[in-house]
Amino acid sequence: MLTLQFINENPEHVIERLAVKNFDAREPIMKVVELDKQRRAAQKERDDNASQLNKMAAQIGALMKQGKRDEAEQAKAAVAQLKATNKEIDDRMSAAASEITEILLSIPNVPCDAVPRGVSAADNVVEKTGGPDPHLADDALPHWELAKKYNLIDFDLGVKITGAGFPVYVGKGAKLQRALIQFFLDEAGKAGYLEIEPPLVVNEASGLGTGQLPDKEGQMYHCQVDNFYLIPTAEVPVTNMYRDVIINQEDLPKKNCAYSACFRREAGSYGKDVRGLNRLHQFDKVEIVRIERPEDSYAALEQMKDHVQGLLEKLELPWHILRLCGGDMSFTSAITFDFEVWSAAQKRWLEVSSVSNFETYQANRLKCRYRGDDKKTHLCHTLNGSALALPRIVAALLENNQTPEGIRIPKALQPYTGFDIID
Repeated sequence: MLTLQFINENPEHVIERLAVKNFDAREPIMKVVELDKQRRAAQKERDDNASQLNKMAAQIGALMKQGKRDEAEQAKAAVAQLKATNKEIDDRMSAAASEITEILLSIPNVPCDAVPRGVSAADNVVEKTGGPDPHLADDALPHWELAKKYNLIDFDLGVKITGAGFPVYVGKGAKLQRALIQFFLDEAGKAGYLEIEPPLVVNEASGLGTGQLPDKEGQMYHCQVDNFYLIPTAEVPVTNMYRDVIINQEDLPKKNCAYSACFRREAGSYGKDVRGLNRLHQFDKVEIVRIERPEDSYAALEQMKDHVQGLLEKLELPWHILRLCGGDMSFTSAITFDFEVWSAAQKRWLEVSSVSNFETYQANRLKCRYRGDDKKTHLCHTLNGSALALPRIVAALLENNQTPEGIRIPKALQPYTGFDIID
């Protein structure tokens, strides 16, 4: 969440920038400023009362020594009244702090200056394009038909076992999944990311820490008996490793990667765009997470983008990078770049990665800090990205590489699959 100091020092800037996310922030921002003003005034009153109490305690002792019991009793009554006043002030301060926190949790992150204005995905900016230009025959098959033809994925069996959006991978389809996961983990390791195997369920504090709660509770699977949540991405448990942690400056950056299954309810998703692997409730993904000093985070963001681009190039997929407009960004992000691959049979772009810088927004919730040269603690910047999400990668690999002889496996992936064609 945004810091009180930042809001108090820049209220109009915050309001102006949040308008880029199409969020009307004036009322909540000015409410926070007023509540914090009241809280600070109450704190000063309490501090003054505490100073007065110290003086009165000394006076009572002196009066008792002088035998002036009546005056001492009057002073004691005044002390009791002052303490009662302080209790009332404490209650007011606590109520103000709780209301401030509740409001702050409802305010999105401020988009950085590079984020363009816009209301939907149609307003995103294409930053870069690359990869081959596949030309398929007019009768080329979409991946869900290829999966059935080559017995790679059984969507109907997944419906029987669980429901729609939970496919069963079979034979070479299962091996392709495993190959991609290992390939992505190996590439992350080469780039200096430490591999983590996190839990697949998190507690409420973890969801709050990275901003999935209270914004996305409707999209998360909730285990109500234990109040646990199935993770929508490994970002949540991995970033929460640094919750309530003070990191020594020389130990930054922290670079972690993690493979996990991901679970998303995707409520309201329907139609042709959710067919096959296009949108699932359970899917596999390798995530990269970085904890950085603020002055280093945007250079780190570029490195993460280069890493994801490199993966797509090695998989020989057509790709482009989108700089998301304010209306298409997440609640918590300061800037996000989406990577999409071209699905030649469906003739549409498929998102396979989002790479984001959250600046101090998550770190403030997490109390993730580092100790600088000044020996003081400062909020870190947190970043993460998909490197990569598997379903749409698989969809594009199957569709773009179909030939009369079978489905060709990209050269970089062949050592992991153990085969160069699916036939």
